[in-house]
Amino acid sequence: MIYSMTGYGKSVVQMPTKKITIELKSLNSKNLDLNARMPSIYREKELAIRKLLADALERGKIDFSIYVEATADDTSTQINTPVVKQYMNQLREVVPGDDLELLKMAVRFPDALNTVREEIDETEWEAIKKEIILAVEDLNAHRLDEGKVLEADFKNRVENIRALLEEVAAMDSDRIKAVRERLLKGVEELKEKYDENRFEQELVYYIEKFDITEEKVRLKNHLDYFTESLNSKDSNGKKLGFISQEMGREINTIGSKSNYAPMQQLVVQMKDELEKIKEQLLNVL
Repeated sequence: MIYSMTGYGKSVVQMPTKKITIELKSLNSKNLDLNARMPSIYREKELAIRKLLADALERGKIDFSIYVEATADDTSTQINTPVVKQYMNQLREVVPGDDLELLKMAVRFPDALNTVREEIDETEWEAIKKEIILAVEDLNAHRLDEGKVLEADFKNRVENIRALLEEVAAMDSDRIKAVRERLLKGVEELKEKYDENRFEQELVYYIEKFDITEEKVRLKNHLDYFTESLNSKDSNGKKLGFISQEMGREINTIGSKSNYAPMQQLVVQMKDELEKIKEQLLNVL
């Protein structure tokens, strides 16, 4: 079971005077890269929010947002009545006018309005924390759904490489025969006498250098291990990436040792499948 690093989560809570919306967006990243946007009233809880998200999401480029929409009369700004009255009295001494006009002028002066600093109470914080957890669960559900798509693609490509490896194994005897015939023909074209026994010994030694038995066995083991890791309960993109690198080494060695065009064509196809696996692994948690 694997999780993608790409996902989206959302949760909404209705408070007595406002609606709070929690949004989470996630993209792939080697480490946890968390960007948090929220009203200033919630900044005192930012460290707690970051820890909660880091523990739950592990890795990825995360955009976290809190949006607040007022749904009732609730303001943190109040009229500073004594100051406004004093301004109005002073204005009457300067210019005559009715109270409404003087009030319009007075409220524009400094300190006519007081902004009361809001503080988050524990009940509201607990409600928000619960919604953050729900948004994380929603995000992880998206990650799991996309992970299932990736997993199916990985298994298909692993089986493609496995089938190509079987074709490589099937043509191995023909390859050795073709290499042997090519070398023998080259020697005969020299039209020089040679010791046949010595030639056979050298030929055996030369052909042994092109033996790919170990590479075939190791590649098969890596394919099995990759599939086994896909089926484990943990999502470990870094581990799968390491296994894919080992698969690449064996495929490259088979290609360099093949010395046989039909086999090299199969190796190119295996490399193409592996590159597609590596590209998708960048998005696995």
